[in-house]
Amino acid sequence: MSIKESVAGRVAEVVLDFPPVNALPVQAWFDLAEILLKHGRDPGVSVVILAAEGKGFCAGPDMKEFAAGGRDAVIHVSRGCYAAFAAVFECEVPVIAAVQGFCVGGGIGLVGNADIIVASDDAVFGLPEVDRGALGAATHLSRLVPGKRMRAMFYTGENASAQELKSYGSILEVVTRDDLRDCARRVAARIASKHPTVIRRAKESVNGIEAVDPRASYRFEQGFTFELNLSDVPDEARKAYVEKRKPEFEPQDG
Repeated sequence: MSIKESVAGRVAEVVLDFPPVNALPVQAWFDLAEILLKHGRDPGVSVVILAAEGKGFCAGPDMKEFAAGGRDAVIHVSRGCYAAFAAVFECEVPVIAAVQGFCVGGGIGLVGNADIIVASDDAVFGLPEVDRGALGAATHLSRLVPGKRMRAMFYTGENASAQELKSYGSILEVVTRDDLRDCARRVAARIASKHPTVIRRAKESVNGIEAVDPRASYRFEQGFTFELNLSDVPDEARKAYVEKRKPEFEPQDG
């Protein structure tokens, strides 16, 4: 399990490799944040590709680690995800996400803050947070799909296809899995051919005109996850997920 790095032709590639589903342990979120920021600071880098090995891009946090960690795990996972999502946004150069298979939960947080997305034709995007007794990353999903669609996906846990996201303009290109990494490299090469200083100022400028700061918005969302975890509401959801069964909830007042 690792995060792989390479740099060639002013393009950095950062690749998640956490079999079997790229569910990241807590430390990996912090490591990813530092790696992205490091490449952004490197004057020899003009663009970063964020990709993944395996059948899916990212399944979010490691739920087994999360479920076993008690209340402290909520804090550590939340801080790790916040750091990694913010690092994609704050990276001083554009970040291209190359997404295959599933991109769910924390994967949405990473991709939603990316500058450009290319995806394989089998890619799906979704937030199963409500089913896990948590909230968060609606901020990032809303950067991928229209508002009403985001709400429906958030409440139901329904996924959207790469083709659907391309129809909204959120995904630049949908290609075969075999062409995915090369597609990301082609886009990256076009950016890397520009003047490095201009590209850095371009990233800074577009971040500055965002109508909603995704870091503050996501932090607001996280407060509701903390609130839920002051009760035992999420415990059964996480236990059921680990045990691969449907949760059994007691009727409660909202």
